[in-house]
Amino acid sequence: MSAVTTGRRVRWGILATGGMAATFTADLVALPDAEVVAVASRTEASARAFAERFGIPRAYGDWESLARDAEVDVVYVATPHAAHRAAAGLCLEAGRGVLCEKPFTLNTREAGELVALARARGSFLMEAMWMYCHPLVRRLRALVADGAIGEVRGVRADFGLAGPFPPAHRLLDPAQGGGALLDLGVYPVSLAHLLLGEPSDVAARAVLSEEGVDLQTGALLSYESGALASVHCSIVGGSANSATVTGSTGRVEVPDGFFAPERFVLHRDGRDPETFTADPADGSPATLAHEAREVMRALRAGETESPLVPLDGTLAVMRTLDAIRDRVGVRYPGEAPRTPGGSGGLPEPGARTGSGTPGEPAAVTPA
Repeated sequence: MSAVTTGRRVRWGILATGGMAATFTADLVALPDAEVVAVASRTEASARAFAERFGIPRAYGDWESLARDAEVDVVYVATPHAAHRAAAGLCLEAGRGVLCEKPFTLNTREAGELVALARARGSFLMEAMWMYCHPLVRRLRALVADGAIGEVRGVRADFGLAGPFPPAHRLLDPAQGGGALLDLGVYPVSLAHLLLGEPSDVAARAVLSEEGVDLQTGALLSYESGALASVHCSIVGGSANSATVTGSTGRVEVPDGFFAPERFVLHRDGRDPETFTADPADGSPATLAHEAREVMRALRAGETESPLVPLDGTLAVMRTLDAIRDRVGVRYPGEAPRTPGGSGGLPEPGARTGSGTPGEPAAVTPA
């Protein structure tokens, strides 16, 4: 893959036309060095409506046409989770760069296939873990890495939505990779990975719907350093979406929205608390522009991976998500049974690791 020529805008394609694609595209079109040149959906009508909404010149009623469009530098993939592997793989095979929404894929096997394909083709590939690109999250990570709170001993993070969701909603559909863990839990797990790396052991419990997706999941991640991370996610109960990082000489508290924070507070032993706030010049804390800028920076530099969202890190997070699903008994249609060691070396489920607890389906209102 050749670098994008300095001085011209990076040409984007959008694959899928749902809510996430619309949110990303709205932020993308506001960037002066980005140009959205094509969109694809499974139906031409949906693609055309999306194109008209955002002023996109080309609309395709199939994915293949977008993948073959030589005027596209990079494709943003925002299909349902279960289609990430196929959609991203199609674009990589055609020589397009790819920014793939989280969760990167359904499981580690699919993620490994995409990473291997991108590296073999020399094509750019990045998970859309926008939290890692957020300026305030980067500041938090740098402070922790510089020893501001001493040795990290623990991470606690929670992400919950109250719902209720209609019965046909993708979050309740196993065929679409539904459930709290892959949609919301990926953020607490990714924060733990950012600060502690890959765990050596995983214990987890969950409440499952009658259809077999997790309505809420809690996991305890253990590390060789002696640190622990407690992560929780839910689609049946809202939370403050807060996080705390505890160290040997202090702590960091993110009071709400830890994945796109407006502020965090650093508490150091013997000092007054210090509050760090988002810079208004960076735009809304919830903007997806930061990850788009990182993609374009990498493309102009001729890089095939982002140092902010490295592919090896994405694979490690997927291994942890697989391990949690193993513990609680969530398996999606078409997934092969995992063999011992299939979760990337993490221990297999055992009597002390916890298991899924079937529960009543979430209360929902008619669609």
